[in-house]
Amino acid sequence: MATQHPDNAHGPFWDDGDGFVAAHEEPEECLVCFRDLRVQEFMWDWEGKYADESVIDKLFSKHYAYFKKHLLGKNAFLTFRLPNVWQEKGYSLIRALMVILTSEDFAQDLAFRSRPLFEVILPMTERAEQLMYIQTSFQKLARFKDKVFNHHKNNNTDYVEVIPLVEGVEDQLHITKLLDAYVRLHEKFFHRKPAYIRPFLARSDPALISGFVANVLANKVALSEVYAFAKKTGVPVYPIIGAGGLIFRGGLNPARIKKFAAEYAGVRTATIQSAFRYDYPLNQVKKAIAYLHRALPKGKAQPVAGKDRAALLRVIKKFSVAYQSTLATLITDLEPVFGAVPKRRERRQHIGLLAYGRRMGKNTLPRAISFTAALYSIGVPPEFIGLGRALDSLNDEERKIVLKYYRFFADDVREASRYINRDNIETLARTNPSWRLVAEDIALAEKFLGTRFAPKTTKELLHHSLTSQLLLQRKNKEAVSRLIVETGKLRRSLG
Repeated sequence: MATQHPDNAHGPFWDDGDGFVAAHEEPEECLVCFRDLRVQEFMWDWEGKYADESVIDKLFSKHYAYFKKHLLGKNAFLTFRLPNVWQEKGYSLIRALMVILTSEDFAQDLAFRSRPLFEVILPMTERAEQLMYIQTSFQKLARFKDKVFNHHKNNNTDYVEVIPLVEGVEDQLHITKLLDAYVRLHEKFFHRKPAYIRPFLARSDPALISGFVANVLANKVALSEVYAFAKKTGVPVYPIIGAGGLIFRGGLNPARIKKFAAEYAGVRTATIQSAFRYDYPLNQVKKAIAYLHRALPKGKAQPVAGKDRAALLRVIKKFSVAYQSTLATLITDLEPVFGAVPKRRERRQHIGLLAYGRRMGKNTLPRAISFTAALYSIGVPPEFIGLGRALDSLNDEERKIVLKYYRFFADDVREASRYINRDNIETLARTNPSWRLVAEDIALAEKFLGTRFAPKTTKELLHHSLTSQLLLQRKNKEAVSRLIVETGKLRRSLG
């Protein structure tokens, strides 16, 4: 599933621009992903950003021959990510639902044999009632449209599949409760169970809130539970994971595609974000996507043994507490760098009325990509916040649990460690002693893995040098923004 996540450092291969993808360019980007990269699905994002409502009109009008041969809704899939009306104003929701209905009309008029849009993603799903609200609202809207605008010879389909995007670590740990409640409500209203469910596990925002280790382990618990749910209820499940390119956000990139598929075995759909597509050589990108097509359907989720669950929950809590308590003392130092991360998409401005955001206690956090980009660009990979002290607090059983369920933990930590700049951490600690906790985390992680973290390649050494420059110029927003892009190109992802 190609997405519009703005984590690319380089410009797209199909454009000569600076890396910014305007809303009017996104329909062509969608076509390129289908035709040139052979992705099977494209996420059209209505959450917190501007979305082109004429996407189907443009795709079918400009590329009629392609979509006549590759039917949208059958051979290729466009999936709307809706705004969550419990978190942000719902101005876009009715527009998105109407596009689904009018796109069906257009496809029928063109004699296309499939409904082009039939699934939607609900971000930040917390309750089954939210999923049912989307489905019942869509049904009412479809029937209202057919009744009032009855000039069209065909009635609209009045059912839409809803994909629950489960973001919080706690929500992922209790995903079965959500799915069980949804099946009960669905059966009560529609008099049948859902034909299938695609549980969507976040692998970026939960890391922002709880740290990456807690997020990975929560993903593993959730994967185990959704397959147990499917076996119990008879409802097929096809899990999705929303992973970015850097380790903190999931480690899904063309250079480590086999590790990712093995680590997240059981996932049936993975998000191919902007950095994956635009920060690597095109041929490598195509080969990586082809590998996912072959590998993901074969993967089997690792069951979480009943005796391990309690230990996993303890471990998740230890990593979360260590991360959150440390980050809370550092966040204000980072705000100027967050604000300098260059924009890559046309997002709505957070001006109060339209604003929504992630919170950690009293702190409002930036979006996960900006957060990750800022920390990597000052030489402090966020993977290390709280990491060493959490590892040091584990007993022998808990250490074994981490390595049992996070298969490539050691490899991932070593990979992230290439971008550490210890001098920058010491400089930051002169005005805020809390940064010495991060230095301690790095030292304890080195002890745990029995290695010394340091940049090795020419690119890694250059990255180190640029992060030093950035910290020296941190009061110059323009210089900081430029250096974030330069370091992002070296690590092949903005954030």
